[in-house]
Amino acid sequence: QVQLVESGGGLVQPGGSLRLSCAASGIIFTIDTMGWYRQAPGKQRDLVATITRIGNTNYADSVKGRFTISRDNAKNTVYLQMNNLKPEDTAIYYCNVILVSAVGYWGQGTQVTVSS
Repeated sequence: QVQLVESGGGLVQPGGSLRLSCAASGIIFTIDTMGWYRQAPGKQRDLVATITRIGNTNYADSVKGRFTISRDNAKNTVYLQMNNLKPEDTAIYYCNVILVSAVGYWGQGTQVTVSS
């Protein structure tokens, strides 16, 4: 049974930092792309950042220069370092994993709230 366990969300003041983690377990096939998406209340789920197995990254324009995605292939874990957080970054952040077989999985989501 595939499980994606996210951690690291919470409440932070504007300008602060958080680091999200997502560990994948129960996966037999090789993971191709890992990524983070977010969904604010009343809005659609949007891409934040993705990273391929060989380290190619892609970021939403709104987070470029502030967020950094990385991964540990040996641990099947993806990270999202978020710096200089803004109130508009407030959302539920979801981990996403796509296997080389093109099957994808979602985490349960972790809340990030940026407020003074």
